[in-house]
Amino acid sequence: MDAPLRVSKATTADAGIICRIVDRSIRVGCAIDHRNDPQTVAAWTHSKTIDHLLPWLNDQRLYLNIALLQDKPIGVAMAACSGKIAFCYVQPEWFRRGAGQALVRDLEGWLIGQGLHQAQLNSTRTSEAFYRHLGYQPCAPAFMVAGLRAIPMHKGLSSRLIESGPRV
Repeated sequence: MDAPLRVSKATTADAGIICRIVDRSIRVGCAIDHRNDPQTVAAWTHSKTIDHLLPWLNDQRLYLNIALLQDKPIGVAMAACSGKIAFCYVQPEWFRRGAGQALVRDLEGWLIGQGLHQAQLNSTRTSEAFYRHLGYQPCAPAFMVAGLRAIPMHKGLSSRLIESGPRV
């Protein structure tokens, strides 16, 4: 990416665009996972509405961030103080260009700041290679949820993550 990418904490003013990014990332970017099955897409997106998102933005146990490229929102991610990374969604045209990595690194920095030493997540097939690239490893057998194959993964966290590069 030539232009500077900025990752910051999301606010309630970002709720609408976050929902649109998530919906488009799921529908377009994750077709391998849902195979364009309307029921699977509906099950995946039903909890990604503004009504669901607003309480998350106000919950101190959760951290939602947003990636901006020249002030244009291109990705979002969320983690819980339990160490669970709930999601990372990037506009499909920005896949493999650093936005997802910046979002996850920012979440990891927040988790470290919460005193955690490990992060967990459930990956889809679409994102498994991405998470492996970031150091996540499968830690349990894959399982099916809402028509999707979920791959439990985890990664040890270190304060070196914060020191090794700027949190953008």
